[in-house]
Amino acid sequence: MSFAVEPVCSSCTPLDMGHTPEDFRETGQRDLVRRLWIIAPFAVLTMVLGMAMFFPVIFAYIPEHSVNYVQLILTLPVFWFAGWGFIVDAWSAAQHRLATMDTLVAVGTSTAFIYSATATLFPGLFHDAGQHPHVYFDTTVTILALITLGKVLEGRAKRQTSDAMRKLLGLQSTTARVLRVGVEVDIPINNVVLGDTIIVRPGERIPTDARIVRGTAIVDESMITGESIPVAKRDGDTLIGGTVNRTGSATAVAIRVGKDTTLQQIVRMVEQAQVSKAPIQKLADKISSWFVPAVMIIAIATFVVWFDVSPVETRLSTAIINLVSVLIIACPCALGLATPTAIMVGTGKGTERGLLIRNAEALEIAHTVTMVVLDKTGTITVGNPSVTDSIVSDAVDGAALYSAIHSIESKSEHPLAEAIAMYTQANGASLVDVSNILVHPGAGIEASVNGDRILIGSKALLNTNSIAVEAPFQIRIDQWQKSAQTVLFVAFNNKHVAAFALADTLRATSKHAIQLLKDMGLRVALLTGDTQATADAVAAAVGIEEVYAHVLPHNKVDIISRLQESGNRVAMVGDGINDAPALAKADVGIAVGSGTDVAMEAADITLMNSDLQSVPHALQLSRATMRNIKQNLFFAFIYNLLGIPLAAGVLYSSYGLSLNPSFAAAAMALSSISVLINALRLRSFTFHQA
Repeated sequence: MSFAVEPVCSSCTPLDMGHTPEDFRETGQRDLVRRLWIIAPFAVLTMVLGMAMFFPVIFAYIPEHSVNYVQLILTLPVFWFAGWGFIVDAWSAAQHRLATMDTLVAVGTSTAFIYSATATLFPGLFHDAGQHPHVYFDTTVTILALITLGKVLEGRAKRQTSDAMRKLLGLQSTTARVLRVGVEVDIPINNVVLGDTIIVRPGERIPTDARIVRGTAIVDESMITGESIPVAKRDGDTLIGGTVNRTGSATAVAIRVGKDTTLQQIVRMVEQAQVSKAPIQKLADKISSWFVPAVMIIAIATFVVWFDVSPVETRLSTAIINLVSVLIIACPCALGLATPTAIMVGTGKGTERGLLIRNAEALEIAHTVTMVVLDKTGTITVGNPSVTDSIVSDAVDGAALYSAIHSIESKSEHPLAEAIAMYTQANGASLVDVSNILVHPGAGIEASVNGDRILIGSKALLNTNSIAVEAPFQIRIDQWQKSAQTVLFVAFNNKHVAAFALADTLRATSKHAIQLLKDMGLRVALLTGDTQATADAVAAAVGIEEVYAHVLPHNKVDIISRLQESGNRVAMVGDGINDAPALAKADVGIAVGSGTDVAMEAADITLMNSDLQSVPHALQLSRATMRNIKQNLFFAFIYNLLGIPLAAGVLYSSYGLSLNPSFAAAAMALSSISVLINALRLRSFTFHQA
């Protein structure tokens, strides 16, 4: 009968993620604990009686066969509650022509039990053959008790690896306060529909994704984005369901509900990542596919050799006990845990820091990255223009001019106008009456304030109206333009009186993040659709030497391809729709969380915050996780490589060394515990700062 080999045993499969904390393997874990409590006293008593063979004087008072019968009775409940499951799983696998790791446990414990039960019930068979009927009930119960204990500890460890998941699920509100027919009512969260008006009050958890239409709020988004500083939200800003409104009150409109909310998307992504297989798992699976049948062959060979070389009176029992030792020490349960546990802990650690990793493959590939390509707008920079400098003529009342400019620009939806309006408001401007508004597309805007004509726009707008730029302004304007800043001019009654410099400002942590990437030995490049002058200015400010500017979206893919063809493993970081093709083409696509849904969908890793330092943190986490997996694989195999020859009795003739099945079971359990403890070390991993 030929066997295909399934590399993962049922007791060692990756965690089957549920959709609620209550479904998180609670039933299975409770059943394991219950079984352990049932079998523990029987196992202890059997092991104590099994030690009687070391004290023959005991048999002077109690017949040996009576002790054997008691051990048989004590072993039955242990074998039923703990061993029968392995037999069922092994038989089911055999029917499908599969040989699993459970096969090793089932064959080993069943062989020891059947042999011992036969020796107890039919001792004459052994006496007639000139053999003494030794029993190994203590071996059977020790193996099954240790494996059950190991599975209980494994279940607890796996639960610990998903703390981040349970915390995320706990963020979901159960009710929402909405406005229905002009009345505020509290309704179950499942009854909220798109377009509902949500009332956000201080100290409350935001029930669902929504957009503010009135009011302000200071929101703690730390559990979603990893940023500890609360974020100010105003009209038009998006609220994430599950975050907490610290202060302020706002009215918002529900824009995503149910399974479409950001929180639920995060939960699904983490679930998928934690149960997915990394490429390195394929190596472990391939090894396992050869390992199980090889162990079976070694075990049979061990039985044959020992049966042949042992004294007649003990050869059957000696051959069986060595066969059982080989099967038990070889059971590589730790191999089934080595990669999944590290992946679960790693993705959970990432989630706590606002790093959403789509799958295990992305987590593994990220550690091979040699080059990071950064988009500019919304990635290195904030993504929104702001006023960096201004100059106003002494010939006008600056306060009155600012109020006029603020009032005019507040009427426009242009990003530059919004930046000017915010800047002038911050400098004390107030709203005044504005009339005769006229927009000049691509050039600027003009309007009347108290009968005065005011123009705000580009140099071209001034040229069209034959307005010359004041000479004292020109030196400052030249400096602004050399640094690739946008300049807006202001004319008052056909005379140039003010100018503003605007730029998409750098994120506060961009320079530190890029230095950290360099410290990690990575090559860093800037890839943008902006002009060469703007790209060079930004690159110089953050310490990037390699710049690709004025690149159209489809050309970004070509550049990523060329970099890959030259031998680089490329991580692309972006936030916009135009970055999506490049994110998909890169070996690892990383989307900034403030970006578009399209970019996030194309990315392998999503940063739920706007801190560029999260990019090196994601790569650091990948490197740490891969180190941990390799260490786990070492722990998974070292016991087998050292223990199998010892169990087979290779060293017995030279050194008198052999391995009792009970010690083999302990070593097998120790390898699994070593893997779990090592994987849990990732929870304390510290991200390096620049």
